[in-house]
Amino acid sequence: MRTPRSVRRVRTGRALAGVLLVSSLALAGCGAAGDGGASSADKAASGDRKAGPGAKEAAPGAADGAASDRAASGAGGSRAATAPRLDTSGIIRTAFLTVQVKDVPKALDEARVTATGAGGFVGDETTTRDGRGHERTRVVLRVPTDRYDQVLADLGGAGKILERTAKAQDVTDQVVDVESRIKSQRASVARVRGLMDRAAKLSDVVALEGELSSREADLEALLARQSSLKDRTSLATITLSLSETPVRKAEEKAGEPGFVDALAGGWDAFVTTLRWIAMVLGAVLPFAACAALLVVLWLRFGRSRLPRRQASAPAASGAGSLPAAPPVRGEGGKDA
Repeated sequence: MRTPRSVRRVRTGRALAGVLLVSSLALAGCGAAGDGGASSADKAASGDRKAGPGAKEAAPGAADGAASDRAASGAGGSRAATAPRLDTSGIIRTAFLTVQVKDVPKALDEARVTATGAGGFVGDETTTRDGRGHERTRVVLRVPTDRYDQVLADLGGAGKILERTAKAQDVTDQVVDVESRIKSQRASVARVRGLMDRAAKLSDVVALEGELSSREADLEALLARQSSLKDRTSLATITLSLSETPVRKAEEKAGEPGFVDALAGGWDAFVTTLRWIAMVLGAVLPFAACAALLVVLWLRFGRSRLPRRQASAPAASGAGSLPAAPPVRGEGGKDA
């Protein structure tokens, strides 16, 4: 059995050994660091000797620039890594763009190429020409939502933008609601079909068939609505109007109208009046012709028969009876 004195010696020896070990490790680390620092300092000094005194002056600035570049790159990388990505699957994006260009057909071809190159397509298209021969084209473009901003910028760069309107409608709640209702409706249809498989009576089968048809119709309506929402959210709509002249000409004539304008207005009014008079005469002419024909017929046949009837009436009265004698008047003017 060991004595207390021996135990103390063993413990003291172990402590001394540990201290010596730690001290040796610390000295070794300091030596390595010193050697590394000396070697790097030697390399820097040799480089400065080779580059000359100008390199010594530029070295601190280069070191500071490298440090700032590393800090900026680190900050940008962290921001890019932590920046949230917006979910645009439930947003309907539409835009109306009016651009004045020098050549409408050329600008229209470029717009088609831009839309098809972005993965979209060209919808409705309308082209008109005014009295001066200037073309105006209105075209509807459907492009993917993720290329919407780029396509809109390319279309606006084709000429002078006269009007630009962009809208964004969030329909995420409608998309989620339709998806939930479709799941419920499909489960309901499956339940009705299961009941039909287990039905034994003909009346039950007929009733279940009617219920199944109704629920399937509701499911088809929901699927059609889901398809419409998907089309409107996956493809943005851009209505592009191209014109060779400004659309709005509110400030073309700021002065008062002159003599030529008054003369032109009076001539237009005169021509319009003559046109209306001609239309009235054309409408009255058939009735006037019929009235004139009736008057001619009456003058031809009606007036020639009227005197003959008046002359034959006294002759007939004289042949049938004698004329009556005048009454005899007495005194005082009374009849006798």
